Amino acid sequence: MKTLARITLSLAAVATIGGMLTSNAFAADSQWQKNHPRREQVNNRLKNQNKRITNEVKEGEISKAQAKQLRSNDKGIRTEERAMAAQNGGHITKQEQKTLNQQLNQNSAAIGK
Repeated sequence: MKTLARITLSLAAVATIGGMLTSNAFAADSQWQKNHPRREQVNNRLKNQNKRITNEVKEGEISKAQAKQLRSNDKGIRTEERAMAAQNGGHITKQEQKTLNQQLNQNSAAIGK
């Protein structure tokens, strides 16, 4: 009887630990889900700006060096967005979105010059 109780207790402990590991893995995966509306909006802007940079280079409006700098700026914004999301369970706050959009606005204006 004692052996059965130990086995049951051990199985319960394994199930609990397994559940905790699964939920931690799920939380880590959800950090990088980009389907949260605020993250999606920022990431769509980044994607659009990359297309604009490519078009500006093709049209001869900006140099490859300028394009490299603009893409570097956008990469920094993307890195910041991911860091913010990592701190907030996969989301960014309205204020963080506003901050990122202000940075995107500055880079967007530089693309059009």
